[in-house]
Amino acid sequence: MLKDKKIPVVAVFDVGKTNKKLFLFDERYHVVFERSARFIETVDEDGDPCENLDSLRLSIFDSLREVFANKKFELRAINFASYGASLVYVDDNGTPLTSLQNYLKSYPQDLKREFYQKYGGEELFAAKTASPVLDSLNSGLQIYRLKKERPQIFKKVKYALHLPQYLSFLLSGKAYSDKTSLGCHTNFWDFEKDDYHEWVSKEAIRDKIAPIVSSDHVSLATFPGSSYSVGVGLHDSSAALIPYLKSFREPFVLLSTGTWCISLNPFNQQVLTAEELNQDVLCYMQYEGKAVKASRLFSGFAYEQQIKRIANHFGCDVLGFRNLVYRQELVKSLSTELIKTENWRSLPYEKRDLCEFETEIAAYYQLMVDLVVQQYHSTKLVLDGTSAKRIFVDGGFSKNAVFMNLLAAIFPNYEVYAAHMPQATAIGAALVIHQVWNTKPLPNDIIELKLYTPHQKNEDESKI
Repeated sequence: MLKDKKIPVVAVFDVGKTNKKLFLFDERYHVVFERSARFIETVDEDGDPCENLDSLRLSIFDSLREVFANKKFELRAINFASYGASLVYVDDNGTPLTSLQNYLKSYPQDLKREFYQKYGGEELFAAKTASPVLDSLNSGLQIYRLKKERPQIFKKVKYALHLPQYLSFLLSGKAYSDKTSLGCHTNFWDFEKDDYHEWVSKEAIRDKIAPIVSSDHVSLATFPGSSYSVGVGLHDSSAALIPYLKSFREPFVLLSTGTWCISLNPFNQQVLTAEELNQDVLCYMQYEGKAVKASRLFSGFAYEQQIKRIANHFGCDVLGFRNLVYRQELVKSLSTELIKTENWRSLPYEKRDLCEFETEIAAYYQLMVDLVVQQYHSTKLVLDGTSAKRIFVDGGFSKNAVFMNLLAAIFPNYEVYAAHMPQATAIGAALVIHQVWNTKPLPNDIIELKLYTPHQKNEDESKI
């Protein structure tokens, strides 16, 4: 009989700009099924590239049919995590009225000026909403544009749903808003009032935003023959924080590394200053509705560009840099001067003459020193004034021994850990609805940590 017993699972759709993934997790949060898809972009009404919403919708239904047909699994719940700053406008029948606008789409500068002049100016408005002026990346400006440029479509809008909540709506038929999406540089949320900014009501947009529910809210699915629960969906950066918030009680900063290196401090609720906004500091909203102060660097992109430059100069392969062992003696011979505070956002390596270095290894180490010094200033922006004494690093640089040792050296008074947790975003979306599908207690070993200390090569790995 035990052989025929189905495995209880939760399904999470992790929708990135490039890859769309489905994961099934068992009650111990192990991946037991995985599917990935990539779609060719389509174009919007102006001919600009955008997400193919029809392909995404069909892919979700096709994936679920495959799961239902698999007799090994008992599907108990579904949740979603996706990129933010993207709105789906649905009518009274739940049908999208427009294409899904790309958040990189250019924004009319006259309309932008009109908006900020009307509501207090860029600096004051950005401080209130914790939203740097980012044009279409401020999703509130997208619906403002729709109202001004396409008023007939705007009148038909029943709800403007951020992408994670639209995906949830497809399966539940229930339209909701979630603070992790509303609080992500959208211009919608006034962090001082902890409510919508006044412009949302004045522009008759408030009624077109679905009711806010908590991030652990679930609805019953409307999918034929189903009896599972559907989560409301989460913004992906906020979802990736959840496993850490569930696992650790002491304050920490999470340095999430990839194309962007984002320092996230969920224990820093200080109001953003104009100076911080000018240094690309912003706020996200965590799943419990509290602000998360964040600072960003384009370090992953810069790293990829510069190692190609080194490889071209020395005639070597970039793969040779992948698993370098940390050598303290190389660091002592390099330029480690701290970048002046006002200039730290410029990476000095971009102007360095590679002829100054005898070997590609020496050139590489200098690149890592420059990147880590820059990272020091960026992370300090969210560390200062808080009691956090631990820094968790996940993503690509967490596997780079040179980066990790240098980071530990430049933060000698902090515990610096490389964190390994495959599919952190998807696990976060599963954890937040744990109580509705999982009969076991929350696991305490889903994050694997490796401590780095100044001038030591490594410590034994441990699971916490």
